[in-house]
Amino acid sequence: MPASGTVRGEGEAADAAGTDRLDAVRDRFDRVDREITRQMRRFGIPTLRVALGIVFVWFGGLKVIGGSPAAELVAATVYVVPAELFVPVLGVWEVLIGLCLLYRPLIRVGILLLFLQMPGTFLPVVLLPEVVFATFPHELTVEGQYIIKNLVIIGAALVVGGTLRADVDEP
Repeated sequence: MPASGTVRGEGEAADAAGTDRLDAVRDRFDRVDREITRQMRRFGIPTLRVALGIVFVWFGGLKVIGGSPAAELVAATVYVVPAELFVPVLGVWEVLIGLCLLYRPLIRVGILLLFLQMPGTFLPVVLLPEVVFATFPHELTVEGQYIIKNLVIIGAALVVGGTLRADVDEP
């Protein structure tokens, strides 16, 4: 009997040591996770804002210089204004959005311009569904994917815009 009592005592000690090691690993993971989360909170919104700005300057710039792969889609959608006029003007608009997002005092202006432009980006879904869908309503073409990604841009603009006032109470 004493031997089994000794084994049980050693087993309990081993279990306690294992639990202590597991607790230590959990604590370390928790510290690392908290620091990663803190850094993501610190850099997330500014990175999102700058990324949006870069995308708009880049895509808009391509429209201005005649190098945009979306120019044909834009021209087919907005057929009441000559494409050689409309596409570069849209490009300038997009560059302005991007520059406003990159320059903090003008973020609100950039978001306003963005939200004025966004409905037009979805026009091909209604006006040119044969260009947007390979199989309606679920299989998108490359053009359709290009359009639908604007949902992410809208979400990103909402997140950036939601951080502009520090005095807004949380619900």
